[in-house]
This record gives sequence, C-alpha cells and structure tokens, in this order.
Amino acid sequence: MNKWLKTLLFLAGSALLTRFIPFSSLFRNLDTMFHEFGHALATLLLSGSVLRIELHPDHSGVTYSAIAAGGRAILVSLAGYPLASLFSFLLFYLYSRDKRQWGLIMASGVALVMLVLYVRGGFGMIWLSGFILLNAAMLFLWPKVSKYYYLFLAFLTLEESVMGTLFLVTASVLTPSRAGDAANLARLTPLPAILWALLFFLFSLLCAKWALGFFFREEKSANRTRSL
Repeated sequence: MNKWLKTLLFLAGSALLTRFIPFSSLFRNLDTMFHEFGHALATLLLSGSVLRIELHPDHSGVTYSAIAAGGRAILVSLAGYPLASLFSFLLFYLYSRDKRQWGLIMASGVALVMLVLYVRGGFGMIWLSGFILLNAAMLFLWPKVSKYYYLFLAFLTLEESVMGTLFLVTASVLTPSRAGDAANLARLTPLPAILWALLFFLFSLLCAKWALGFFFREEKSANRTRSL
C-alpha cells in the first residue's frame, strides 16, 4: 500500500477510535500544550518576553508575548504548529528506540515549565498539574500499563497535530481573519492565510508519515522477536 495512503488511513482510524476512549477529550490539550510551548520557546530564543499562556477546556490556547515587530514576530507565529508536529514525531521516535520513559519525562518537563512560569488561570493550571501527576504515576507506580498510555498519548497528539492544521485550512477559507496563526502570518506577510494553513497542514502530514514509519518498523521488529 502507498505510504501516504497508509498514513491517511491510519490517521483517520486513530481519530475515530480515540473518541471511544473514556476521557480522551481531556488529553487533547497535550497538542495544545506543545503548540503554545512552541510559540513561547520561539519568543525566548528571539529575545522576546513571554507574558502568559492560557489553556482552555475547548482545547484552544493563547500565548501572550512581547517581541519586536518584523521578522521575529513572523517566526514566533510560525513556531506553534510545526513544533507541535515535531513533538508528536519525537514521541514516536522515542518509542521506536524503546525510550518511552524519556518521552513521558519530556512531556512532563514541558508541562512543569509552563505551569511554574507562564500558565495562569484555573483550567490550565489544573490540567497541567493532573497531567504531570498522571505521568509520574505511570513511570513509578504503573509501569506495566505505561506502554499503552504512551501510545495513546502519541497517537492522540499525532492525530490532533494533523486535524488542527486541517481545521485551520477550513477556517482560512471560510473566515480568513479568524484563522489563528495563519491569519497572523497573513497580516505580517504578503502571503494569504490559506497558503500558510496549507503549509502547516502539509508539514504535519510529513511528520505523521515519518512518525508512523518509526511505529511500523518497531512493531515489525517486536513481532519478529516474539516469533523467534
């Protein structure tokens, strides 16, 4: 089967199946966390200041920052979606190297930095605290189920990173001025929101293809080991 078709079918199946898992909606903020952390990280690397980050129950988020206008502001607006896609890719890469614990530590570290330094407001602080505690429980109290928990997070994040950019494409067609980062980039550059949204979507698909490639290779290797 064509690898791109296989990627699309796997993403569609994941999007469908994860919705039947109880409380899965609560974990969809993980992609939002990575997205907003991407904006914050780019701001700090470009000598700006992160004022605060908000995470909302509807899986949306906002990063408020102070950054010089021009190229730096463009790079900060660019950072969210690609970094979220790269984080989801990294989770699968670590899985293929049998380093799931490092993936949970990385995600917990991002959550802790955001909780301590930037996130204010009830829901965001409660969600980040609960996520950190659950990861700690998986690492130290329930290691036997941590593999399935990790894969759940990895697939959910991968699916959300693609679906988020797909929704952005739709928004940039129907209401371009409200298309989030794509709308910001359209205001900062000569390119329209739809073009930026499509670039984000294509990059998320590329990361998904790479991520699933690592997953399939790891599963094949594990199956061969069990058959010996």
